[in-house]
Amino acid sequence: MIFELYRKLEQIAIVEFDDIVDDCMIIFTYSGRAQKLRLKLIDKTFIDIWYSLEGEYSFHWEQREVRGTIYRHDNAPHKKWKYIKTFPDHCHDGTQENVTESYFSDIPETALKQFLSIVRKRLVNLQGNK
Repeated sequence: MIFELYRKLEQIAIVEFDDIVDDCMIIFTYSGRAQKLRLKLIDKTFIDIWYSLEGEYSFHWEQREVRGTIYRHDNAPHKKWKYIKTFPDHCHDGTQENVTESYFSDIPETALKQFLSIVRKRLVNLQGNK
């Protein structure tokens, strides 16, 4: 089930976001279970997408090697973020500690489009600031 979801998300990334996505791969556990979907971006950063059968998720844009930042939407119910209006959904914007509200869809395909639209906009802004 998760494997099929990752395949759907991979197709969306390849077809609708080919201007920012260089490559996609599903990463498997040692036992052969689909663990996460990795999207390699044009700026040498990557996004890891993770879903569980229980409805947990994480969209993590790893930029530490390139810019020293991260950008992640997830629903890990850390008590630390209980004050966030959308808890347990929240966003780490730039650092682990800079946490804001997250209004992503509960539908994985829609959430991916929302996330990649933000990434696209940020990449365009970064290139415009060079």
